[in-house]
Amino acid sequence: MSARKGTGNNELAGALAAEIRAVYRALKLRVREKSGSEALTPSQIAVLVRLEKDGATTVSSLARAEGMRPQSMREVVLPLQDTGFLRSVPDPNDGRQTLLSLTPKCVKWIQAGRAASHDWLTTSIAEKLSAAEQKKLKDAFELLRRLVED
Repeated sequence: MSARKGTGNNELAGALAAEIRAVYRALKLRVREKSGSEALTPSQIAVLVRLEKDGATTVSSLARAEGMRPQSMREVVLPLQDTGFLRSVPDPNDGRQTLLSLTPKCVKWIQAGRAASHDWLTTSIAEKLSAAEQKKLKDAFELLRRLVED
């Protein structure tokens, strides 16, 4: 019989899970703060990320993808259109539909936000962690990657 992975202390595993979640939440908030995206709702950020990844789509498709009603999704995208982050154009395949996409202004804002949060995180790591601690952090990420592998 081979040695099983995961035969460690369940109490320790539970404590580690709680700590990872807490640190993840705090890091996510700090990165969001440093990127300038704290002015947007989580739903608005999800829409921008989806449009950036998947390209132009309809409000209905966005709603389905995010598990929302189309009416609720309209409430999410309207402020993004008002700020000039989204544009809508008639769907060339179905004139009854409109396609939403990111504007160049939004793409520039996303890139600037990512650069700002990356710079903050890079500086924080360099200033707050010694070379040995940075190595430990790198090793810890190898373990975290294994947790999320399929």
